[in-house]
Amino acid sequence: MFLPEWMQNYQKAQLSGDLIAGIIVAVVLVPQSMAYGMLAGLPPEVALYSSTLPLILYAAFGSSRTLAVGPVGLMSLMTGATIIELDIIHVTEMVTAAHTLALLVGIILLLMRLVRLGAIINFLSHPVISGFVSASAIIIALSQMKHIFGLDIPRGLPAYETFYRTITQAPQSNPITLIIGTFSLLLLWWFKTPLVGLLKKRGTSEEVVQFISKSGPLIAVAFSTLTVYYLNLDSQHGVSIIGHIPPGLPDIILPSLNPELIKHLLPNALLIALIGYLESISIAKSMASQKRQKIDSNKELVGLGTANIASAIAGGYPVAGGFGRSMVNFSAGANSPFSSIITACLVGLTLAVLTPLFFFLPKAALGAIIVLAVLPLIDIHTLKQAWGYDRTDAFSMLITFFTVLVIDVESGIIAGVLMSIGLYLHRSSQPHIAIVGQVGNTEHYRNINRHTVKTDKEILAIRVDENLYFANTNYLEDTIMRLVADNQSINHVVLICSSISFIDTSALESLDDILYRLEKAGIRLHLTEIKGPVMDKLRDTEFLKKIGEENIFLSTHQAMSSLKTAN
Repeated sequence: MFLPEWMQNYQKAQLSGDLIAGIIVAVVLVPQSMAYGMLAGLPPEVALYSSTLPLILYAAFGSSRTLAVGPVGLMSLMTGATIIELDIIHVTEMVTAAHTLALLVGIILLLMRLVRLGAIINFLSHPVISGFVSASAIIIALSQMKHIFGLDIPRGLPAYETFYRTITQAPQSNPITLIIGTFSLLLLWWFKTPLVGLLKKRGTSEEVVQFISKSGPLIAVAFSTLTVYYLNLDSQHGVSIIGHIPPGLPDIILPSLNPELIKHLLPNALLIALIGYLESISIAKSMASQKRQKIDSNKELVGLGTANIASAIAGGYPVAGGFGRSMVNFSAGANSPFSSIITACLVGLTLAVLTPLFFFLPKAALGAIIVLAVLPLIDIHTLKQAWGYDRTDAFSMLITFFTVLVIDVESGIIAGVLMSIGLYLHRSSQPHIAIVGQVGNTEHYRNINRHTVKTDKEILAIRVDENLYFANTNYLEDTIMRLVADNQSINHVVLICSSISFIDTSALESLDDILYRLEKAGIRLHLTEIKGPVMDKLRDTEFLKKIGEENIFLSTHQAMSSLKTAN
């Protein structure tokens, strides 16, 4: 019988931590899920369905012990944008599209695992991811202003237009709705910061502090719901409420496999799968490093893939690991994925018996929950750090940020990927090439511009600090020939390969050209410190026969000593 590794080694001592963490995350997840469902433009029950079976499937197949999977802001935003692109208005059709989207995301993630694409996260730099997430957080927060102010602003507008309409229509706000939204924001902030400090000053235990501080969303939901119910604010003052949520656990369904629908959803499903994976594994690795645990990127693809398929058949929409909930789970003392199973059971219990209690829940309170959840994702620190360290990284972050903000999320993702790859190609196309000399009488050779060294006027020793491939071969060739042309006394060129781990076919052809041009000028080319794998590939090439193995040395010092003796 299949049992996950964590379950095979589960210990009784871990249960209390998992139980507490599972309860606390459920307290956060129920109101937050409904809020994210509203962000996606879907009924709240769809988001709650996404918070049951997917958690159990991820616990079975994922590699993180503390990642909390479920509806998240970014996935909800992208799901909502995808549904808007379909130009459908009937809720039933929107829900059907959401189910199919989750199924496609799950299948894509499993296919990525099949071809071992777990390392795809490396194609996006941290500044690019930060710019993307920061802009998305602003878009999400702006999208909720209409609920907090009680305004009628269409979904799917660009961020700047949403902002403009919110400002211009602010005088027409529903005052009661605005009071509820503002009070919810203040209540959530108070639970998050001042209350924590107050409880700690009074010596309250960490477990109690965690539970109380994370129950802010539930308190906001309960208080605002009771207020609307007892004061009839929905009927008398036009406060928008959630309304009826069908009671009961989700039915197992088969998502629509309509070819035309799949054709329209597939491009966005690819982007949602990529971003969901990047977001989830980044969070998982961050938490795992603090407990010296390992994250298997390919196993994460299976965990997230099965979780999304589970969400699809349970009537939900795409899911991923959430930063806020995962940190709550981690901080509350979760020891294993069993905490997520406990959370899923509690959400299931809520669906079974508690949904009538949410009928009068005002959308303004849910909007406040989303705003407070995403604001910490706006990352100014990374921009400041990148601006002071590497302006190109800072510009890539800003370009990604404004592309997401001004155009749309999908364009921002594509811009981010292209920016990351473009920056790599730009940097590696002009590698650092150092002329080196001997440090004193040692066997060490260092950059002549950084150290006091000895050089030989007849020997040019250079070190290339990059792999050699098609994008930088001309640069290397031009640099060597320029240095040789500037110094007519050079008879030998020693190419130090200590930083070269790969030489592609274009680079090999370029080395052949360098050898030919140097020989025509009466100069010998020598290679030194070639790594084993590189030498294995060179061994059967014509280039190695042309240069001669007598001109390949184990170390730079050996090469220099041999050439000086020969001279």
